[in-house]
This record gives sequence, structure tokens and C-alpha cells, in this order.
Amino acid sequence: MAAKSDTQESLTLAVYGDSPYGTSPTDTAEFQASAAFIDAINADPQVSLATHVGDIHSGKQYCTAAYNQSVAALWTRFEDPLVYTPGDNEWTDCHKAAEGGGAYSAATQQINYVLDPVTHLPVDYASGNPVANLDLVRSDFFTEPGRTLGGGNLHVVSQAREYDPAYPSDAKYVENVMWERKDVLFVTLNIPGGSNNDQDIWYGAPVMSAEQAQEVAERTCADLRWLDRAFAQAQADHVRAVTIIEQADMWDLDGKSLSHLTGFEPFVASIAAHTAQFGKPVLMLNGDSHTYRSDNPLSPSAPCLTEATGGGETSCTSTAFTHPGYDVANFHRIVVHGSTFPLEYLKLTVNPEEKAPSGPNSFGPFSWQRMTQP
Repeated sequence: MAAKSDTQESLTLAVYGDSPYGTSPTDTAEFQASAAFIDAINADPQVSLATHVGDIHSGKQYCTAAYNQSVAALWTRFEDPLVYTPGDNEWTDCHKAAEGGGAYSAATQQINYVLDPVTHLPVDYASGNPVANLDLVRSDFFTEPGRTLGGGNLHVVSQAREYDPAYPSDAKYVENVMWERKDVLFVTLNIPGGSNNDQDIWYGAPVMSAEQAQEVAERTCADLRWLDRAFAQAQADHVRAVTIIEQADMWDLDGKSLSHLTGFEPFVASIAAHTAQFGKPVLMLNGDSHTYRSDNPLSPSAPCLTEATGGGETSCTSTAFTHPGYDVANFHRIVVHGSTFPLEYLKLTVNPEEKAPSGPNSFGPFSWQRMTQP
């Protein structure tokens, strides 16, 4: 079947993430259900573009080349273009023992890798090394800069081709892309959930390795330059809105201390500044925390998770909240639901003629509804 076209008035995307998940390395129930889920997206006559916001397996499944390739093969089922941005589970968290990496031993000062009981070889690709696993993700899903997955044709601009020559290492970030449709600029950023690979020391070692420190510094700077480039393009092209697509829920503590989110602050600050200067609607789509949420975390009145015992929410006038001090009215964020049955996608419609006030299901030219697998 040929890929569907946008209507003259609007564009509709199917946005999902944190899928397919499993409760163990051998749990394939969501993976097996994904073909029918993709078919349901294909059958929606309004959807002409799909987006996956990261995490192609859970934190209890191994990072292997075979698994990545099985997901890549599954995604060929999409009849429309698919844009994917990587999540933490497929690369930054591969070092963790639960994902098949390993754990540092204080007694031996060595890493005890998770080994296959039969072959006695590491179960993870490259023993769970995150940099190697990101390279694996790129080789499996980003073989050609500017080319999307799935079917159809969508031209995207990749940072691998359009990087600032003053920073040649930015050419690595083939996964960072942007494109324009229906007077909206869309941009993806490789921002992994958890702590931006900044607080979870690989393998639980006593100190961060030079390799990890270099990864965090290079990617963070590359992401920020790509964000600068996206908003400069949005201003130059006089688009009506910007959509930022990335994996991390930068406001989710996940039972950790507030310091766990400090690695996200450069992104939050940049997004807030660019959005305020842009002065038009900016919508962020992310996954990571699994539970659907529609809000503006850059509003001083937004409820924010705190460090208080038992969790809960408090007003952002409190001193104990994440990323304080922002007041950006033209921003909205949606966390797409993931990780559990029923499988779900967000049906996001862009109508450039609409100017809806910020609400639970609409914002500027955007409106959306949750769609669950029958």
C-alpha cells in the first residue's frame, strides 16, 4: 500500500515510545503484539507520519545486535515514514547488570560482566559499553543520514550532514534531525532519560570514566547546537510552531534525588530561552516516564514532583521542585504513555490555521487524542 498523504489542511502523526517492553529478556509479549499495533496505525486514514520517542526495550532486557535488528525489521511494516530518536535503555543503560552489562566489584576493582551460562560470553553487545551500543543503534537504524525508517518519503536534515564545521565531532549525531511540514518545524534531539548519562556511573564504578565524561560533554554540546540551529531555522522560515522530540522526561525524579536531574538543566534552560524568544507555540514530545501527561512544566504554577517522602506533587512556588525559575507560557509538553498493555499511540494533528489556547488536548495548531490498541 502506498504511503498516505497529508490532507490539504492538516498533518496527523502517530507518536509512541517505550515499546515494545518486556519484563525479562525472554518476555516477548509486547514485541509479538507490535505487528498488529503497527497495522492499526497503518489503517488510520489520517495518519501519514509515525514517531518513536525512544526505548525499544525495557530496563530488564539485554542490549544485543539481534534484538535491535528484530525491531528494525518490525518497523519495515510501517507504511508511512517513521522518525525515531534513541532512548536510554538501548544505549546509556546497557552497562547495567539488569540489562546484561555488569557491575563493579569493590573487592576486585574489576567489572563482573553478565555472562551467558552456556557460552560464558558477555550477553550484551560490547559487554554493555554505552558508546559502542549507541554506535550499534546508529548502524541498525540510521544507516543513511537524512533517510527515515518505514515507508513513504520524508526528507529530513541530519546533523551528520549539516553540522557546524567548527565542531567536527557533531558529525556523529546522525540521529539528530529536523524537517518542516504544515508550517511547523520538527526537531529531534538525542537526550536519554534517567540523568542524561551524567549521574549513573557506568557499571556502578566509584568514579566516572573519561569515556563517559567525554560522551556526556560532546553530545550535550552537539544537542544544544542543534537546538540553536532548529530555532534559527524556525525564525528564518517564519514557521508558526516548533515541535521538539526527544526521549527524556527531564522533570521526572523516578524516585531519585533532585540532583539526578542536573544533567538536563542545560537543555531546559536553552528550550526555555529559545521558546520565549520565538514567541509562538512550542510543543515537546517525550517518553521515558511511561505515564501519559499533558502539561507545561515551564510554568511557575505547574505541579512538580518533589523529593518529599512518598512522592506526590506540590506547587512550583515551593523550593523543592525540578528546574525552578521558568515562566514560559507558549510551551507545552506531552509525555506519551508506554511500557504496558494496551499498546498506545498519541494521534497528534497539526492544523496551521488553528490557534487553540493551551489545554489538556490542544495547544496552538496542535490537537491530540490517545489511541489504544483494540
